[in-house]
Amino acid sequence: MGEARTEILRRIRSAIGEEPHVPVVPRGYRTEAGYDVDVLRELLTERLQDYKAQVVACGDTREEISAAVSGVLVEHGLTSVVAPPRVVVEWLEEPASGQQVQVVADDPEVSTGDLDGVAAVVTGAALAIAETGVIVLDGDVWCGRRAISLVPDVHVCVVRTDQVVGLPPEAVARLDPRRPQTWVAGPSATSDIELDRVEGVHGPRTLVVVLAG
Repeated sequence: MGEARTEILRRIRSAIGEEPHVPVVPRGYRTEAGYDVDVLRELLTERLQDYKAQVVACGDTREEISAAVSGVLVEHGLTSVVAPPRVVVEWLEEPASGQQVQVVADDPEVSTGDLDGVAAVVTGAALAIAETGVIVLDGDVWCGRRAISLVPDVHVCVVRTDQVVGLPPEAVARLDPRRPQTWVAGPSATSDIELDRVEGVHGPRTLVVVLAG
């Protein structure tokens, strides 16, 4: 196997030469949308709803976000929720009114088996892309590790207005490529060969975006 690999690599080097030609890739696509804040908010909301996600608008203070998150938990009848420690402190310290909610901070890390028994996850976001309706998580203190956003059946994600960009190139320019990124386009859904839609296979069945600001 080693000799075959060496021969293959030798042939590749021989074919491309010492200084292989690198073609110029045309990049004529838009890199900036130029939308104002109101347009970004409305467009993101429209795209998320097209993906069958629920959007809840609120103010951008800690109290307003916490109240909006609590309202979502009550509305969906959720009795247990996991979240990154920072999210627990900022938005989940006050229990949802009229309902007992067990809040689990992911520190130490909750096992996959235990995550499967938790009804929902609450996270922040790295940013959101208005034209595509995509939410990006990057594993920071607000987003948490990838597993907690994929196993529970309901994902409540807080997105601030100043985190919304217009186009994917704007998002890529702001994201740290060294961080583990998860790009979320609505609730998890797939179709089999007969085009029967199945939800919740690869992630949360329900996505609720709390749009703050």
